[in-house]
Amino acid sequence: MNDKRSQQDRQRAGRTAAITIAGTAALWVVASFIGRQMGVSQRGLLLIDLLALAGFVLAFVMIWQIWRARRNGEG
Repeated sequence: MNDKRSQQDRQRAGRTAAITIAGTAALWVVASFIGRQMGVSQRGLLLIDLLALAGFVLAFVMIWQIWRARRNGEG
């Protein structure tokens, strides 16, 4: 029972990481496009890029935690 529960937790964490990556990429593209159309300064576009980078780093950390949990036998 516990093994099935941990597998479900890993699957949920994997889906969350995937949604984070896909959502970050989609929002990044849309925000960059809208920012250019509205004439946002280079600083503003850089801020959009840095926020997207933070989203990708968050997803990487989530994936790393999943990997470590599997490697340590927790899942």
